[in-house]
Amino acid sequence: MEEKLVDEASVLVVQQHQLAGAGTQIGRIGLALDGVTQAQLDNDALLDQMLAQAESMLDLGGPSIELDVATARAIYTEVLLDPELPPLTTGIQLLGLLDTIQVDRGADWATYLADVQAYAGRNGIDLHDDPFKKLMSDSQRVALEKRIRDEFSLKNAQCDKYDYMIAGTCGLIGGLIDIFFVGAPNEGALAKMADNFTDGIVQKFAKANGWKGANQGKDPMASAIGFLERQFKVNYDHRHGGDVGGALRMSASNHHIKNLAHSPDLVGLFFSLLAQFTSTAHFVENGKLITIDTETFELQGSNLVSKLFAGFTNWLGHLFSDMAGSSGAQGRGSGIPVPFYALLQFLKVGEFGQHRQSFATVAVKVFEQGYDLRHGMALSIPVLVTELLTRVMWSAKQAFYHGKPLLQCLPLANNPELRRMLMVAHGSLCLSDAADAAVRSYGDIVRFMLRSNFVAWARFGTLALRELQTWYAAGRMDVEVVEDYLDSEYRRMLA
Repeated sequence: MEEKLVDEASVLVVQQHQLAGAGTQIGRIGLALDGVTQAQLDNDALLDQMLAQAESMLDLGGPSIELDVATARAIYTEVLLDPELPPLTTGIQLLGLLDTIQVDRGADWATYLADVQAYAGRNGIDLHDDPFKKLMSDSQRVALEKRIRDEFSLKNAQCDKYDYMIAGTCGLIGGLIDIFFVGAPNEGALAKMADNFTDGIVQKFAKANGWKGANQGKDPMASAIGFLERQFKVNYDHRHGGDVGGALRMSASNHHIKNLAHSPDLVGLFFSLLAQFTSTAHFVENGKLITIDTETFELQGSNLVSKLFAGFTNWLGHLFSDMAGSSGAQGRGSGIPVPFYALLQFLKVGEFGQHRQSFATVAVKVFEQGYDLRHGMALSIPVLVTELLTRVMWSAKQAFYHGKPLLQCLPLANNPELRRMLMVAHGSLCLSDAADAAVRSYGDIVRFMLRSNFVAWARFGTLALRELQTWYAAGRMDVEVVEDYLDSEYRRMLA
């Protein structure tokens, strides 16, 4: 729970105590006023009685006493100050002052919070315990605990045969799209569409940074890429092993995966900033990380923040310049890897193919044949279709088959049945993908991976791990979901 939420809740606890004290004081004042009113009524009745008795005595011809003002005042003073007479009392108990917190107009939050804690200490209020418990009544706490147990405990899915049939069908549809419209890099219709889409994105990015278009007779893609290469220069863009003293088996077709700074993910951003700040370059060779010194590189900016921004801009712009291949590439060119695909180079395991190559070497060969980010965009389409189709069909079944209200038909990921259906659907997609790759690869591991959907397997892996975690921890609380829910409820209470 955020510390600021706890502080705000502590303030509310103190304010509740102040309100309760004010209410009690108002009650005491009300009782005192009632006593004064009753005393006045009693005095009025007694005075009326005395006047009636006096008039009765006068009517009976009693003695007539005439007092001047001075004599009457003297008698009143003597009687009032007679020490043998009991003192006059009103019967009203004096009320004490309420403890308050003085808030100055110029006081900050820290000062006010210190005054609140001081008030709590003076009045015996314990703020070390969870303050939100004090803000809720017993019935509210019981209702909240019951809702958390019912809605946020990890449960195994209770899918029926129709759920599995729907999920399998959705995955099969995604698999057919993957087989017939994606295939290997630059083969299927979706793969070619992704290449054309990437070309358009690169040209638009170049125009946004000042590119005026290609000269007459020049290739617009080569012109846009060349402009971006000049605009976003970096110190780690080595294309051949000879550029770094022959320490690497690197060529124009694989330098984007060998150099970790070309990876479009957090790994690539980290190594790009590290390279620009330290004038180094970082490569993967034979499953090991190799660092090479480069020429001194100066980032623009006068302080750390501006230099970080300049480094991020260089990294992003250089990725766009390499996304569709280099300016001098023949044909499709070598793009940048799929996010986190470059990390496969560290898996130096196994012996595959005729030459007994490791999995890391096979991953590089697959990239060299076009398995880059452009192909990854095409691979994500059948995955997205499978995901959306499964969620839509689940919602439709909940609404029309089970007759649930619309708000209960929202395809939220914390629903155990939907989570199981998504796993089955993506598993069906992966089985279709693996069967097609196995048939068309003829036992060649490189061909097999070229036709495998890396995005689909990654999505299926996350869903399978989540399902295994739920199966193992069935009945326990989903702590992350509960904390998010409690934080939102606490913010609503504080509002």
